[in-house]
Amino acid sequence: MKIVVFSCKTGGGHNACANYIKEEFEKYNVTCDVVDYFDLVGKNASDIAEKIYLDSTKGNGKVFGSVYKLGELYSKTKMPSPVYGLNKLVKDKLYNFLKYNQYDLAIGTHLFPCLGLTAVKKEHPIHFINVATDYECIPFWSETDPDYFVIPSPLLTQRFIEGGFKEEIILPFGISISSRFLDQEISDDIPRDKDMILLTSGSMGFGNLKKVVKQMLEEIPNTYIVVICGNNRKMYNELSEIDNELLIVKGFINNMSEYMKASTIVISKPGGVTTTEVAELRKPLILMMPIPGVEDYNMKFFLNNQMCLKATNVSDLVVQSKKLLASKTLQDAIIKNQEENIKTYSAKALVEFVLNQKK
Repeated sequence: MKIVVFSCKTGGGHNACANYIKEEFEKYNVTCDVVDYFDLVGKNASDIAEKIYLDSTKGNGKVFGSVYKLGELYSKTKMPSPVYGLNKLVKDKLYNFLKYNQYDLAIGTHLFPCLGLTAVKKEHPIHFINVATDYECIPFWSETDPDYFVIPSPLLTQRFIEGGFKEEIILPFGISISSRFLDQEISDDIPRDKDMILLTSGSMGFGNLKKVVKQMLEEIPNTYIVVICGNNRKMYNELSEIDNELLIVKGFINNMSEYMKASTIVISKPGGVTTTEVAELRKPLILMMPIPGVEDYNMKFFLNNQMCLKATNVSDLVVQSKKLLASKTLQDAIIKNQEENIKTYSAKALVEFVLNQKK
C-alpha cells in the first residue's frame, strides 16, 4: 500500500498534521509521502502562497478575516466557486502525479488539494480522504467529494452534515496527532522543580511577547516562563536580552510535546493543531489572539465546551494565568472536559481505519 498526504504552506498546522499522519503510517511499515500541493501547481507557487498567507495575517489578521468572511458568504450561494475553479486547473497534473507514483490513497490536510482531488475524482476512479485541521466546516469544504472526512470532534458531526456531507463518511477521530507526540518522554534538561507556564506562539510567532513575559516574571513568582518564538528570530533576540533565571527562550523546536508535558499550563493562539496537541496531552489551556476567521471558531469551540480560558489582552493574560495556576479545581475541570470531547491517538485511529478497509 502506498499513500500520499497533501499539505500547503499556509500556516504550520496543515504541515504538522500531514507529517503526523506520515509518521503514524510508517509505524505500520506503510509507505507514505508528504507532498506540498503547490509544488504541483507550478514553480515558486508554494513560496508565493506562503507569502500571501503571511501577509494576510499581519495587522491582527484583518485581511485574512475579511477574505474568510467573503468565503462564508460565497459558500451560501451554492454556486461553483472560483476557488474550486482554480484548483480544477491542476487536475491533470495531479492525476498524472498520482498515477506515475502508483498511490493507492491520497489524504488532504488542506482545502486546496481536496478540491483538486475532487476534480480528478470526477474523471478517474481515485480514493481520497479529507482531514479537517480546524474546529469548523470552513467555506468551500462542501465542494469536495472525499471517500471519508476526518473531523475534529464528534460534537461537530452535525455541523459537517449541515455542510453537505453524509454521516456515514464522517470519521470523528480528531485532528491527527501522532502517537510519538503523545508518548514522548520528557528529557532531563527540561526543569520540573517548579510550576511552568508555556507560551507557544505557533509556527510564526505572535504578538507583543516581550511585554507579556516581563509582566509575568514580575507578577508570577517562582514559576518558569518558557517561550517558544517559532521562526520569529527578532522576538527570540529581544527576549534573550531579559536576564532572569526563570525565563527559558526557545526558537523553532522539534520537541514541543516535551515542553507541553512538563508545563503546568499552556498559552497559545487557537490554531486547530496546537489546541488539539494540548487537549490530547490533557493540559490546562489559555487561548488568546485568534487570527480572524477560522481561529475564532476554534476558540469558540474550546470555550463553549469549557476546555480552556480566554485572555483578551496582555494584562488579562497575566490575570488568567494567575487564576489558573492558583486553582487545581479549575485545572482539573478543563482537563475533564478535554477528556470528554477530544479523543487521544487521533492519527492512530485514522491509520487503523485505513488499514482495516484494505482487509
